[in-house]
Amino acid sequence: MKKVALVAGMGLLLASGHSMAHGHHHGTPLTEAERQASEGVFNDSDVKDRPLSDWDGVWQSIYPYLLSGDLDPVLAKKAKAAGKTVEEYRAYYQKGYATDVEMIGIENNVMEFHVGKTVNACTYTYNGYKILHYTSGKKGVRYLFECTDSASKAPKFVQFSDHTIAPRKSAHYHIYMGNTSHEALLKEMDNWPTYYPYQLSKAQVVDEMLHH
Repeated sequence: MKKVALVAGMGLLLASGHSMAHGHHHGTPLTEAERQASEGVFNDSDVKDRPLSDWDGVWQSIYPYLLSGDLDPVLAKKAKAAGKTVEEYRAYYQKGYATDVEMIGIENNVMEFHVGKTVNACTYTYNGYKILHYTSGKKGVRYLFECTDSASKAPKFVQFSDHTIAPRKSAHYHIYMGNTSHEALLKEMDNWPTYYPYQLSKAQVVDEMLHH
């Protein structure tokens, strides 16, 4: 029954989703500290715990848009800024965005993972956060959650990274999923499936990526 209720809830989320996405697009402007944190510059003491509800909603993988060529304008902009080729960036993101989880729904501490017609769900508990120091000198924060049902086929360990270091509703995120341990997952640096609100159109996703 729980799962049916959740799916019904997802329908409600989708129905009300357009205004929610609109709010994200023109949401509360980032403070200077939040903007710097989003670029990997922050004091460790400013990192705060966050509830799973920060990621509530229904989310779509943007991997299909990369494969279809719809993200080419984004790749071109990034490549130009970095002095690299579009193909170098395409290879980087093909590895980064790769996933078969097309959609994720999050509500009441339950996460649903949609792969084709298969849906796996689990209730997750918070395991704290981990501050990562990158070779570039920048930093990142991952928020750690663990599936509470050993019989569930949903990922046992989930980590979110959304360039935010304190409570705030997420506008998009990178997610790390695995069944071994949080420690093993923290070593994953090449594959970070990325999700935007489900109700955003393809054009809106590209616009978000180009301008935000």
